[in-house]
Amino acid sequence: MDVLDILDRLVAFPSIAGKPNADIAGWIEAHLAKHAAQIALLPGPEGDRFNLFATIGPAGVPGYVLSGHMDVVPASEPQWSSDPFTLRREGERLYGRGTTDMKGFLAAALAALPVLAKLRLARPIHVAFSYDEEIGCRGVPHLIARLPELCAKPLGVIVGEPSGMRAVRGHKGKAAARITIHGRPGHSSRPDLGRNAIHGMAETLGAVVSEAERLTHGPFDAAFEPPYSSLQAGVIKGGQSVNIIPDICTLDLEARAIPGVDPASLLAPVRARAETHATDGFRLEWTPLSAYPALSLPRNARLAALLQELTGQAPLAAVSYGTEAGLYQAAGLDAIICGPGDIARAHKPDEYILANELVACQQMIEALGAHCAA
Repeated sequence: MDVLDILDRLVAFPSIAGKPNADIAGWIEAHLAKHAAQIALLPGPEGDRFNLFATIGPAGVPGYVLSGHMDVVPASEPQWSSDPFTLRREGERLYGRGTTDMKGFLAAALAALPVLAKLRLARPIHVAFSYDEEIGCRGVPHLIARLPELCAKPLGVIVGEPSGMRAVRGHKGKAAARITIHGRPGHSSRPDLGRNAIHGMAETLGAVVSEAERLTHGPFDAAFEPPYSSLQAGVIKGGQSVNIIPDICTLDLEARAIPGVDPASLLAPVRARAETHATDGFRLEWTPLSAYPALSLPRNARLAALLQELTGQAPLAAVSYGTEAGLYQAAGLDAIICGPGDIARAHKPDEYILANELVACQQMIEALGAHCAA
């Protein structure tokens, strides 16, 4: 199967994040079995979701990991021009959910397997495909924890998120949480008998706004846009009717942190402010939603030099979006981003990737194989 055939099969699996993924993981496992020396299908604690890890070449020698995620965001938008889970080609454009983010990279890696398998690899190339990346990188930590039993410590990890096939050395970290305030319902004519949960959230929301403003004053990292950490309230919900005292209000917030700043620490002042209201007749719940650390690979890292050699372009310092690369780096492994497609096409109707981008990615992976065979 060529890269377009493989992408067609991958897109056909509606592998929405947070749902079972045995079908797509099983198909990839069967495809890998034709070429990989070792394959491990790794169930997560949910019981119905799986990570995949496979090795081409000698597993006991340090090599390189090709990392990607099998899940995609939902495709319920009415603006799709065709079935989002049926690959549609118009010229160079290949439309479908996940084509860019990031089944295109998966397809290129799988299409390169026959070439890699024929090489006498002195260093292995591993394939690591995860689940539930799109809802907070929930699957890959379980895969990373198993790496010591699966292979020698890798020399580096290439995370194939869409970057226009230009390597990227850094991204911000992220932490997100949900605050729920419980009050007491009642008729709006007797506010003295109830506890208005929306009113109870007001000071907490104010804390988000003031903390967000404070972060604009630094610390700074010029590699990013904006060059400072950020905080925002993303979703707020509460109330049923204007004449009912709302008894519950929820607020979803997220922080994005420059390297060197713990993203969870940016949420702490908001949580502290919210907890002061628990003594005012309200009940508070704090629910973490997602978290991953920043990525910061040094300019002079050997992995950065390798990707410059493979792509012909100097790596970019940083991008605004986040990836699993920070989690690999936190586990002590050098990691870098490099994959086909443009992040601006992801998470929207009529997502697409270009056929020549897939070819360029496959050629890069095959060039990595030649490097490992040298």
